[in-house]
Formats: sequence, C-alpha cells, structure tokens
Amino acid sequence: MDLFLQQLLNALTLGSIYGLVALGLTLVYGVLNIPNFAHGALYAVGAYVAYVVMVDYSGNYWLAMALAAVAVAVLAMLSERLVFYPLRNSPPLHDKIAAIGLVMFIEAMLQWHFGAEFRHMPVAFDTQVQLGNLSMPAQRLLIIAAAFGLMAVLHLFLTRTMTGSTIVAVAQNREGASLVGIDTRRVALLTFAISGALAAVAATLFAPINLVYPAMGHLLIMKAFVIIVLGGMGSVPGAIVGALIIGFAESFGGFYISNEYKDVIAFAALVVILSIKPTGLFAKRAN
Repeated sequence: MDLFLQQLLNALTLGSIYGLVALGLTLVYGVLNIPNFAHGALYAVGAYVAYVVMVDYSGNYWLAMALAAVAVAVLAMLSERLVFYPLRNSPPLHDKIAAIGLVMFIEAMLQWHFGAEFRHMPVAFDTQVQLGNLSMPAQRLLIIAAAFGLMAVLHLFLTRTMTGSTIVAVAQNREGASLVGIDTRRVALLTFAISGALAAVAATLFAPINLVYPAMGHLLIMKAFVIIVLGGMGSVPGAIVGALIIGFAESFGGFYISNEYKDVIAFAALVVILSIKPTGLFAKRAN
C-alpha cells in the first residue's frame, strides 16, 4: 500500500509539472494557432533565472520564482513581438520554423553563458511530511499544491474576469473579437506572458528535484505536445486531464512494468487514446 501511495505521489508530481507547461502551450495555440516549440527553452530559462537568484545571490526561493516568472514572461512577449508577430500573414510553416530557430538560439545562449554541465538547484523545502507509514518530501507536496492552485487561478481568470474573457473570445473567433473592439495584439502579448510565467513557475518548482541544463526542456516539450494533442488542441481542461493521464501512465507504468520504458509508455498511451478518439478528449469543449 505504501508503494502504491508513493507512486500516486510521484504521478501527481509529474502530472502537476506537465499540466503547468501544457497549459501555457495550449493557451498560445488556442489564441494564435502557433505550436510554440520554443516553450521548452523558455522553461529552461526560468530554471536558470531561479538558479542564479538562489545560488549566486543567495535569494529567497519565492523571490527566485517571482523573478523567474517576470523574466520569462518578458522574454515570451519579446518573442511574440519580434519573431511571431511579423510572420502573422506568412504561410503556417514559417512560424514553426521560426519557433525551432528560437529554441536553438535560446539554448545556444544558455550554453554559452552557463556551459553545458548539469547544475543542482538547492531544495527549498527538504523536510519530510509523515502520513502514517508514508514519508512524503515537502518539495513534492509543494509542487502539487502550487500547480493545482495555479490551475484554479487560471480557470477563474479566464472565466470570471473581463481580461480573461477577451482571451477566450480571441481563441474562439479572432476576426469577430477584433470587430467588437478587442485589441488582439494586446491579447496575444498577454497570452505569451501568461504562458512564459507558467513555464518559469513549473521550472522553479521542479528544478530542485531535477537537474538544470540548457536542453532540459527537450523531453518536457515533447510530452507537453503529447498532452495537448491528447486533451484536444487549445483546450485548457484537456491539458490538465491529459497531463494527469501522462503523469499516471509514466509513474505507474515505470514502477509496475519498467522504469526504462516509462517515456515509451506515455507515448503509447497517446496512440491508444487517439485511436479511440482521434480529435482528443476535450476537442468539442476547447477553450
């Protein structure tokens, strides 16, 4: 039973991180129809900013998370304004190629400045929480609580605020939203900012139990794309449910089948579900 609960904790931890990253990715796709391959590189930038604040400047963990969120949100807005906005009327392939180029540029800058070696970020909360016979690391509980809290805040923001409603309106019909006076350029910038901030928070939460290195976003962004395809492209609830499915498949599959194939299990889950529902789980309820 303890082993099962341990795997449940691992699954929720993975699902929480995947959910935060996939939410940013699906927001950008839903509003702008851009598959932002650079999202993984933004995640890596968030981890490095938090690392520098905590290690080089002995900063507080929460301060590091806030500065990382602001820095990556600004970087995401710059990428929208300087890279994607000029390509808004170009063939669809151009923004995909631009996103790949942006990934290579950001990673090259990280490697040039920090080197390619792996770095360890200090664990902010290294205590153990006892629940019966089960010992749970406080950092993992923080990841789960923070991720689900942010998801709830994002849901309330999109459904209960005027600004959030403009994002939903643009995602549903960009031309119609523009005709009724919504500034679609401002909405695009705001969407990229939220997406970048979510990636930075996810990186700051996960980095203390992982490693920090320039290519740390590669596998994560692949799984995030799996998740948003699984949940339905552009669907916020689909991204959350898809992230939990992949997190549970990886954790329990890796433990009960083989840890070496845990990544394969996640992609196999995508194939099985899409063969049953090709449009994704929440395609009809996107946004």
